[in-house]
Amino acid sequence: MATSTSSVFFVINQRPIQSPAPFSPKSCYRKLSFKRLHQSHRVSCDYSCVEVRGVSYRPPGTQLNLLNEVSFSLPEKSFGLIFGQSGSGKTTLLQLLAGLSEPTSGSIGIQRYGNDGNPCHSPEPLPPEKVGIVFQFPERYFVADTILNEVIFGWPRLKGSLQLKERLALNLQKAITWVGLNGISLEKDPHSLSGGYKRRLALAIQLVQVPDLLILDEPLAGLDWKARADVINLLKQLKKELTVLVVSHDLKVGSIIGRRRSRIS
Repeated sequence: MATSTSSVFFVINQRPIQSPAPFSPKSCYRKLSFKRLHQSHRVSCDYSCVEVRGVSYRPPGTQLNLLNEVSFSLPEKSFGLIFGQSGSGKTTLLQLLAGLSEPTSGSIGIQRYGNDGNPCHSPEPLPPEKVGIVFQFPERYFVADTILNEVIFGWPRLKGSLQLKERLALNLQKAITWVGLNGISLEKDPHSLSGGYKRRLALAIQLVQVPDLLILDEPLAGLDWKARADVINLLKQLKKELTVLVVSHDLKVGSIIGRRRSRIS
């Protein structure tokens, strides 16, 4: 498996974005489009990528595409950033990646490669259950009265799922430790946590499933400077172990969390 922790950047744009070099788009696009940025990514063993190929999305009953021919590749254990202005289609793309909606055309899957850089076989579908997604302001959707109940709220309750529950229980302590909640009582009310720790809890809920792809929608939104610093440090650790895709309107997120190895082509 690859051990790279490289950073990959994409731009999603409908109007010119004022941003520092080298991220400034060279032209304005009236329709939603993506520009892939070249990256210095090299592997020496078998690896896989999350690949989005020619994805378009048109809501049922409409004639307007919200996404048009989107394509990009995100290697495993790397950090990706998609940035763009409000209304440019970032959240729509997240919903497609998470399996909450189906693309009108194109494909989303996992492509595995050999040492020679050639595909080993046809792409495999990206199962929705292997995608963890933390929406903007996730603390607004907490429903339980304890941290433990919040984490296990979505666990399967049907008969015959004992093996799955045992696996999730084993992952629970790892996830709690991973995000730095191991010093807090699991009986604590999640709504009483600070902003930064609420985001940690939202991450822990997704990490229990050990996702192939972890998606974060505006992970720093609404946080004070201390909470932002806590979350940034946590994300820097997570990107060493997971494939992380962050969506933001702020280019500074990429320069803070990931190494700037890319430029617009």
